[in-house]
Amino acid sequence: MTQKKDVFGTALWEYHQSTGQQDLITWTSLTEKEPVPLSYFFRTYDKMPLIEQKALELSYGKILDVGCGAGSHSLFLQNQKKLNVIGLDNSAGAVRSSKERGLIETVHQSIFDYQTKTFDTILMLMNGIGICGRLEKLEVLLKKLKRILNPDGQILLDSSDLIYLFDETTAGEKIISADSYYGELEYGIKYQDQIETFPWLYVGFDLLSHAAKSTGLAIELILEGENWDYLARLTREY
Repeated sequence: MTQKKDVFGTALWEYHQSTGQQDLITWTSLTEKEPVPLSYFFRTYDKMPLIEQKALELSYGKILDVGCGAGSHSLFLQNQKKLNVIGLDNSAGAVRSSKERGLIETVHQSIFDYQTKTFDTILMLMNGIGICGRLEKLEVLLKKLKRILNPDGQILLDSSDLIYLFDETTAGEKIISADSYYGELEYGIKYQDQIETFPWLYVGFDLLSHAAKSTGLAIELILEGENWDYLARLTREY
């Protein structure tokens, strides 16, 4: 997201102040507009998808929750697992919301700028890897994460291969434009009369594996979902 707007953070903060039936409208260059209840970003562990639950189950040590949002993942790790968690987000409203909900340590900063501490577990859930925006920046982000990862640490992230969204020819081949990688999207959000758009990346496991190996990271497929989504664990090879 840009620093000039904080539509997502504004929505989270207003929902936190006055819980109701507010929706966030989202869309991408591949999908139509649809409402997402803001309550979804405040969900408890039992309401989270299995992939997120598994990631929290595997988390250990000193943790950085990248793109912490309203802090739901961080708060579970802090309060239920009694772990040391830092919630990091480039959205001021998100950081404010997570802090007001009881998250002890928060940082309002982009992951690309963060360099203060190192961690045993780095979380990037809800397709947090998408912040790199374009495939060409994926390795840049992975190198950044590697620099703040402890020698025996792990990066836990989820994403999706969007190939399932495309139609097929009669021969069974997917109809995809050759102009760019099909997981490079323009993402839009609307809250009340505020609108923000930004580049966002969904990356298939094979491409993520290639980028990981190019940056000296080993990769393991932990769990697969129903719609080509998956949870991956990355660790240092060197």
